[in-house]
Amino acid sequence: MQAYLLDFANFMLRWLHVIAAIAWIGESIYFVMLDNGLRTPKATEDRDKGVFGEMWAVHGGGFYHNQKYATAPAKLPADLHWSFWKAYTTWLSGFALFILLYMANPSFYLVNPNASWEWAASMSGWQANVMALLFLLGGWVVYNELCKRISPNMERDGVLSLAVAVMMVVVAYLSTQIFSGRAAFLLTGAVMATAMSANVFFWIIPGQRRMVAAMTAGETPNPMDGKRGKQRSVHNTYFTLPVVLLMISNHTAFAYSHEQAWVIMSLFIFAGALIRQFFVLMHAGRIQPAYPVAGTALIAVAFWVAAPSPSPAADPDRAAVGLEQAHAIVESRCAACHASQPSQPGFNTPPAGVAYDSPQQTAIRRQQIQQVVASGYMPLGNITGMTDEERAAIAAWTE
Repeated sequence: MQAYLLDFANFMLRWLHVIAAIAWIGESIYFVMLDNGLRTPKATEDRDKGVFGEMWAVHGGGFYHNQKYATAPAKLPADLHWSFWKAYTTWLSGFALFILLYMANPSFYLVNPNASWEWAASMSGWQANVMALLFLLGGWVVYNELCKRISPNMERDGVLSLAVAVMMVVVAYLSTQIFSGRAAFLLTGAVMATAMSANVFFWIIPGQRRMVAAMTAGETPNPMDGKRGKQRSVHNTYFTLPVVLLMISNHTAFAYSHEQAWVIMSLFIFAGALIRQFFVLMHAGRIQPAYPVAGTALIAVAFWVAAPSPSPAADPDRAAVGLEQAHAIVESRCAACHASQPSQPGFNTPPAGVAYDSPQQTAIRRQQIQQVVASGYMPLGNITGMTDEERAAIAAWTE
């Protein structure tokens, strides 16, 4: 019953997380489109009252007229719309999921026993949890310091963008060296997602509140608040597509179990940012297909890097292994989780619906089993103690 309750809580938290993320990302993308699609107002009275740009749109059978003020409007309405709870709900629900799925069983999901760094491979569960929290916090601190030190007045944002790009490559590399593959992809995405939410919490909303307070008091708002909010909002929009990809990477074992997983991850991050750039420019009236072409090229490179060998490497002097012997190993080392009725605590159903109750079920997934066993990704954390001899037997398994 406990496993079922955890599964149900996971299900509902995922639902909440996806709903909040759709609402936040949708609103963010809309406002970027709106900001880039503004045109100089045609009416003299609009320009005289400080309207910087406007957009006319039609949607759902109605016409809309959006206007943006460069300076304080004459009067602010009491029901001014704010955008922040969607961001906070997305992060909080995502962090709750991380606690429920990863931090509740860190030895299984976080620790990377195959890490080349001995201290990482030998971490205990609580140490892995602390390291994961420090990883998220450290990511935000480094990113925030880069923004404050490189482009505090928003005059060197190009250099800052390059620095953030380098930072994400470093984050991708460190995550794959410290944590298990799936957790590494998730935590890299979580570093970006944390920066996005923290941008809203620490910079965008406080700056907007100061601007509103100044305008309400009849004072001139500090233009730096608006510029800084715009800077962080722009960063958020380029993080969006990579974060979504990394958050749905749970079952892409070909990527996160690869020895060059950090390279694959970096390629996907840059591909997402380039594709997002195309849409940002498109909203401003500039169609530059080079960006999606470059993004697609990076995805193609990632596909090439991640592609498995035609067949798992096997000892040429070793006798071929048949299905019966292979299934016996799988049943002993994998079926604690991958069974119609898992015996591993914390599992109510087999992960991804994959069960190895019969030799036939095992045979269907021969290539997938060989790939994840050869990479060391499965069993997760080698919790069942699969030996090198057993891995070699799986590699020698033929049809």
